[in-house]
Amino acid sequence: MIRLFKHYVPYAVLFLALVDLCLLIAAAETAWVIRANQIGMQVDYIGNRFWPLITFAASVQLAAVSVGVYSQESLQSLRFAIARLIVAVSLGVIFMAIMAFAMPGMTLWRSNSLYAMGLAFGYLALSRLILGRLIGGESFKRRLLVLGAGKRAQRIKDLEARAGSGFMVVGFIAMDEAKRIIPEAINRSAIYNLADFVVRLGASEVVLALEERRNALPLQDLLRIKTTGVHVNDISSFLERETGRVDLDSVNPSWLIFSDGFSSGRRLSGIAKRLFDVVASAILVALTFPIILLFALLVKLESRGSAFYRQQRVGRYGVPFNVIKLRSMRQDAEAEGKAIWAAQDDPRITRIGWFIRKFRIDELPQTWCVLKGEMSFVGPRPERPEFVADLEQQLPYFAERHMVKPGITGWAQINYPYGASIDDSRQKLEYDLYYAKNYTPFLDLLILLQTARVILWPDGVR
Repeated sequence: MIRLFKHYVPYAVLFLALVDLCLLIAAAETAWVIRANQIGMQVDYIGNRFWPLITFAASVQLAAVSVGVYSQESLQSLRFAIARLIVAVSLGVIFMAIMAFAMPGMTLWRSNSLYAMGLAFGYLALSRLILGRLIGGESFKRRLLVLGAGKRAQRIKDLEARAGSGFMVVGFIAMDEAKRIIPEAINRSAIYNLADFVVRLGASEVVLALEERRNALPLQDLLRIKTTGVHVNDISSFLERETGRVDLDSVNPSWLIFSDGFSSGRRLSGIAKRLFDVVASAILVALTFPIILLFALLVKLESRGSAFYRQQRVGRYGVPFNVIKLRSMRQDAEAEGKAIWAAQDDPRITRIGWFIRKFRIDELPQTWCVLKGEMSFVGPRPERPEFVADLEQQLPYFAERHMVKPGITGWAQINYPYGASIDDSRQKLEYDLYYAKNYTPFLDLLILLQTARVILWPDGVR
């Protein structure tokens, strides 16, 4: 994987994205030439239409990121990829048509767009048909040697077996026979020179997966491996990179303290984030006010009670604030006054409530909280104080998620379906900690783009 702005991107995804960019520019140029020949127009220097070609390619590629064209499912299934490509190309052309009104002369002619759309889909689909085996094969996989043969090493083995894994394990070394559960592991005593063994296997990375590190670190081995040019990693950093979350089963306070990350307080990125929140929320409040008003009326007509509801949530640094949403449940949803987790097919949700939850319309009034500075567009979802008190007792590091401002959408929301249990909260916490640890404006942009996928294909909405 390559690390871009503190976020890990698989080499296969980066390679495919660069190929797609070139193919999209080629599709736009081919479409322009075809249309020019049809109307008897002379085909001049390609640099004279640089911006129309770039805007087309950028529009479609951003749409591709948004709808999951570069997800593991798309990389593994041609049928899945084709379906997402159709949506991506369509959305990209729609976005470009909107841009034509704001920036005339910067986009392709409307007569070019239809040709470009068809060619783009054809080129991208063909590239996946040709490159599919290469991308899913061993060419882009890292060769991994694992020091350890216990439960932690087994987790790496299970991760390798998943579809789309970006690495292959070339060997397990049993450092402690008493805790071995991987039968094919080689005992450390059977290897005379571990550094030489790593080089002969062609391993590009060694992962330390010991069950107990106290007084058990093979420092001499690790030093010699490191000096051969092979990357040495501990299991916590490895799992963070491979899964996109902070693994609570393997981390400890010292790793969180000394590892890279938790720099969201940097002044420049903080100012940029707040500026974006103010401008975007002001625009959204103005644009979505008629939609909010319409559904507020529908909510009011369907069931008794207020169309909106306020609920106290825990914000940054644990400071409480009131969030405002369109009401999607009956007025007596918590008649006993006790906070209740939402459930799958919750009977308290009204018919209009089901619709506005499915398409996230109930979240629109929260843009006012963003404008006021109590929330951000991107961040961990704010929880109710009643749940927070319980979760902080049961989940380690839960309080650390409050070190960043809560958001309407977030890394957990685009990677994990809606959950309403302690186990679900643990899974979401691992994603929230990854976001808090690795926050950059680039990660915010990635989350905002991929939120479109969650809206278009809403899984697990409650």
